[in-house]
Amino acid sequence: MPMTAGRVLDGKAVAQAVRTEVAARVAHLRARGVVPGLAVVLVGDDPASQVYVRNKDKAASEAGFEVRTVRFSATTTQTELERQVEALNADRSVHGILVQLPLPRGLDSGPVIERLDPAKDVDGLTARNVAALWRGEEGLVPCTPAGCLELLDRAGIPLEGRRAVVIGRSQLVGKPLAALLLARNATVTVAHSRSRDLPAIAREAEILVAAVGKAALVRASWIRPGATVLDVGINRLDDGRLCGDVDFHACLPVAGAITPVPGGIGPMTIAMLLANTARAAARSAGLRPEDLAG
Repeated sequence: MPMTAGRVLDGKAVAQAVRTEVAARVAHLRARGVVPGLAVVLVGDDPASQVYVRNKDKAASEAGFEVRTVRFSATTTQTELERQVEALNADRSVHGILVQLPLPRGLDSGPVIERLDPAKDVDGLTARNVAALWRGEEGLVPCTPAGCLELLDRAGIPLEGRRAVVIGRSQLVGKPLAALLLARNATVTVAHSRSRDLPAIAREAEILVAAVGKAALVRASWIRPGATVLDVGINRLDDGRLCGDVDFHACLPVAGAITPVPGGIGPMTIAMLLANTARAAARSAGLRPEDLAG
């Protein structure tokens, strides 16, 4: 699909379309007696986490989910937190469990995540879901990488045979996104802070993803003319404004397509959380995606 220079990929609009489709699937599930339930575990009072959870709760409720937020103080113990996860695993009214990260200092997220029932792990972070992703098996995929691919697909941007560079190697974004791109037959390079000559690596990309958490790291000189640029970073500046890992205004004239911050990948993450939860609810009832078609 031909692209015009500087095309801005509207994550808000695409996310709304996904959420509308999910709401229709939820209505079909409810008609079959299945009420999709999402439980969000929030520990501490981190302002950013509070905002994220509030947005997730609102979106899930609007789509027809039963939403439960389980709140703990920052002084909760590792044992208390893990016991809560096990209780949610056993609760048949809960189909998706999300533990809001990062956890406060003193708590280890690794054992908490591994306590999750993989069938309810709507963030796709358990070892079983990670293995399924890399082996090409059925599982739940991390929401932000899934949102990146959904946005590319709906924008008509081809992946097969394309050179993709992912800057960032986190478990949440970089590594799972690399796996998804490989599964779609892209040629993938994962770069990071220790990569030599990062700008030169970035310039090779027909699809460039920035997911490192450093404001305006990627500059116009890093962009191959006409490349698609996905900015996954969310950074708060001293004046309170949000910005991404990409210098958006400088890169806009060079890129073929680019996501803004805010309004790009962020809304897609929540939309894919809802899609994962609806999928988990359907699987728990022995239903297939085609069973929920309109």
